[in-house]
Amino acid sequence: MSGNATFRLANTAILAVTRVEAPEVVTSDSLDDRLEGTYARIGMARGGLAGLAGVEERRWWPEGTSYITGGVEAGRMALEQAGVTPDQVGLLINASVSRPHLEPSVATQVHDELGMPTSCLNFDITNACLGFVNAMQVAGSMIDAGQADYALIVASEGTREPQERTLDRLVNGETTKDELKEAFATLTVGSGAAAMVLGRVDQHPEGHRIIGGLSRAGTSHHGLCIGTMEEMHTDSRALYVEGMALVTTAWEEAKSEFEWSDMDAYIPHQTSTSHLRGLSRALKLDNSKLAVSLVHHGNTAAASVPFTLAQEAPSLKSGDRVLLMGIGSGLNTSFTEVAW
Repeated sequence: MSGNATFRLANTAILAVTRVEAPEVVTSDSLDDRLEGTYARIGMARGGLAGLAGVEERRWWPEGTSYITGGVEAGRMALEQAGVTPDQVGLLINASVSRPHLEPSVATQVHDELGMPTSCLNFDITNACLGFVNAMQVAGSMIDAGQADYALIVASEGTREPQERTLDRLVNGETTKDELKEAFATLTVGSGAAAMVLGRVDQHPEGHRIIGGLSRAGTSHHGLCIGTMEEMHTDSRALYVEGMALVTTAWEEAKSEFEWSDMDAYIPHQTSTSHLRGLSRALKLDNSKLAVSLVHHGNTAAASVPFTLAQEAPSLKSGDRVLLMGIGSGLNTSFTEVAW
């Protein structure tokens, strides 16, 4: 096992985690209605988005509204919940997949709109749907090292544009069955935002301490899911098989340092209900302990894990052991243990 495979934090805690739901509800039935002619022409039945992926609806930000505002709102809520003022924050990380431009970083806009001090280091971390979990490790390491007292991590995903472009392309009368299958995953994603404030355990004993975690890479599969802000091409079956193999390998290797077989709650990345069932079977987990948010929100990309954690936070008790289970196309996976 390589030296950087696992990490442990000594003095970092989650002080707040929040989520913001995009307001427009887009049902899978409505997408099936738009694709009805394509389904009939290529001989496919409607209902796969809800029946196979388990996504009954997803959300969109209003037309003309920047999804970055969702990250700003989630960040503001998290700071208020933590009782931390913007001028106290030494690090701001944006971990979104979605971005309206290559530069500057999305973090700069969030930094400005939240009124962060000029002393607050700010940048983006992008690693597909794993970015937020990676950002927690980076921020925690900086807090442990004494480089920041507080860190704010945000992620805001906007899926309206790629889904509308994909739908327009799929109804053009020339779509093949293979093309529809390749675009299937694009239609399961959803818009939403989440934010998290991290601080020092010695200053906030009431916080939820980050214990540590493990990461593994399977980058020979980097071509299985390629996405832009216009469209996404995914080999869903291969992505499921190889992703599950990577997670299972990482899980087995983690056993030498961590005991995660009987946590109080598991917060996995949300891609489909079949994926969650497969994860539960492969790792022999109590299915009732797996948190689910995708049924009504879809796969909210890098916001997925904190978005789901914020959903579950009111039901968690002091002392509960929580495992965040991130995975992103590339492939990369990372587990992070939290003592609630």
